[in-house]
Amino acid sequence: MADVAYIDGPGGRRLAYAFTPGAGPVVVFLSGYKSDMEGTKAVHLEAWARAEGRAFLRLDYSGHGQSEGVFEDGAIGDWAVDAEAVIRAVSDGPVVLVGSSMGGWIACLLTRRLGARVAGFVGIAAAPDFTEDGFWAGFDDAQRAQIMADGSVALPSDYGDPYIVTRRLIEDGRAHLVLRAPLPMPFPVRLLQGTADTAVTRATALALLDHIDGPDVRLTLVRGADHRFSDPACLALIEAAVREVSA
Repeated sequence: MADVAYIDGPGGRRLAYAFTPGAGPVVVFLSGYKSDMEGTKAVHLEAWARAEGRAFLRLDYSGHGQSEGVFEDGAIGDWAVDAEAVIRAVSDGPVVLVGSSMGGWIACLLTRRLGARVAGFVGIAAAPDFTEDGFWAGFDDAQRAQIMADGSVALPSDYGDPYIVTRRLIEDGRAHLVLRAPLPMPFPVRLLQGTADTAVTRATALALLDHIDGPDVRLTLVRGADHRFSDPACLALIEAAVREVSA
C-alpha cells in the first residue's frame, strides 16, 4: 500500500491521502459518507492500479479517516473542496473519478470544477442529493422540527453508530444539489448499482442515468449486490469499469 501523506487543506484542515505513481489518467477514489480511504474498494483498487502500472489516488475528507476535523462539523461542500484540494495538490493532468455512494455526488461536483481534466467517471451506488432526497424527504414532522430547533437528529445505521445528521449538512446539501440543473459529462460514464442495496435505490441510479448529459453513459445493475458492492465479483466489475472509461 502507498504511504499516507498530508497537505494543509482549506481552512487549515490537515488532509490525508495516499498516491501511487503510474501512467495516467490518475484514478481517484472518492469514498462515501462516514467512510474513508482504508475501505475495501479503495485498497483493492490501489492494488489493482499498482499491478496495472496506473496512477492512483485515495484520500480522506476532513472529519474522515486520518484527516483532521470533526465529522459532524462537515458538509458536502466542505468535502468536495477537500477532495479538489488534494487532487490539485497531487496531480495536474487528466483524472478518472471513482465515486462510491456520497463519493458519487462529490464526483459530480468535481466534474464541474475540474472541467476538461476529467477523463471518465465511475459511480458505485452513487448517491447524489441524498441529504435532500434521502434524509430530509424521509424525515417526519417531528424530526424536521428537531433538526431545525436543535441543529441535529440521530438516525439508525446498518453500519455501526447512528448517523448524526446536522442542520448544516441539510442546508449545505441544498446548495450543492446536482440533479436539479444540467449535468454535462462529455466523457465515458459507468454507473454500478446493486439490486439489494438498502441505502441507495435503483430509482436513484436511474435518475442519475437519465440526468447525465453525455455520449457514453451506461448503468449496470447487479442482482443481489448490497451497498458495500465489495465482493470479488463486484470488485471485478469496478476494475472493468475503470478500464473502460480510461481507454
